[in-house]
Amino acid sequence: MFELKWVYEFILIIYGLSLVGYFIDFIQDNRKANITAFWLLCMVWVIQTGFLLYEVIIEENFPIITLTDSLFFYSWVLLTLSMVVHKLFKIHFILFFINLFSFFILLLYISTDAQEKFSTSGVQLVDEMLVVHISLAILSYGFFTLSFFCSLMYIGQYQLLKKKKGLKWIWRLGDLKMLDRYALLAVTIGVPLLTIAIILGIVWAYVSSSEFYWFDLKTVGSILVLLVYMLYLILRVGRGYSGKQVAVYNTGAFLVLLVNFFLFSVHSNFHF
Repeated sequence: MFELKWVYEFILIIYGLSLVGYFIDFIQDNRKANITAFWLLCMVWVIQTGFLLYEVIIEENFPIITLTDSLFFYSWVLLTLSMVVHKLFKIHFILFFINLFSFFILLLYISTDAQEKFSTSGVQLVDEMLVVHISLAILSYGFFTLSFFCSLMYIGQYQLLKKKKGLKWIWRLGDLKMLDRYALLAVTIGVPLLTIAIILGIVWAYVSSSEFYWFDLKTVGSILVLLVYMLYLILRVGRGYSGKQVAVYNTGAFLVLLVNFFLFSVHSNFHF
């Protein structure tokens, strides 16, 4: 059973990396990220298909009898459909949403199945989900912080150029286009990481039977941070805003992050 736990963790890691790749591809139209994400997805599909064939051929059990088994089959169906869509249609963003939901269903199956089938390693797997949830959230905050400093430097350099002051320092701040591009890249990576972290936290709370509050300040704050940075991507990519406008918005978004991390954590009944 210990080996099975590692297989579960490997699937979730590969699936998570695939989601990040698909999101980067959508935001930046990155062909390499798209190809990498697809092959990572293929690895997950092969492993899941192997599990499915084992249940049907060896165990003589089609995995739809119980709710837990149905979650596994539902996740496999969604994954298969997403791969068909990838090959036949050019609808890239829907792939991210389908696989994000499929990841949630698979995560729910793995955590529930681990709790039901093996006690010690199952509890350990659920506890590790909490560790990964916190780690990914903090990692996403790190990327958002990097984006904030890029935007802050953008605003500083913009003001220097406008007033024609401190020109000898401009080259040390970096090129405006480069700072704008790096700010976007950091948010592009941070958003899917925070999304996965929130999903992990919700599933952990459900499986571990902890008292989970949807209206807990830290929970609401984390979702708010995600929405704020998603709006940044909509403005930057969807609406075509760039330059000082989105740089100012990005600095404001970081203030929301700080409020959530420091103030909401103190008044949370569920988080630290």
